[in-house]
Amino acid sequence: MCLGVPMKIETMDDGIARCQARGILREVNLMLMEGAALGPGDFVMVHVGYAIQKIGQAEARTSWELHDEMARGDNA
Repeated sequence: MCLGVPMKIETMDDGIARCQARGILREVNLMLMEGAALGPGDFVMVHVGYAIQKIGQAEARTSWELHDEMARGDNA
């Protein structure tokens, strides 16, 4: 199992996106998303520093809700 983190693209430059999640900013490599239509405001699933999938805002919100449930130990 791998854990992906949903993040929102703030800026992009030369294959690197500056992304934000819950106030944390990270540089994310876009190499695995070659050819995808991405831009500021889009959401991506990030795993070990690489964007692996473009997702919608609703999916990002749902992912964070599930993350929070796991962190609290809900439905264990």
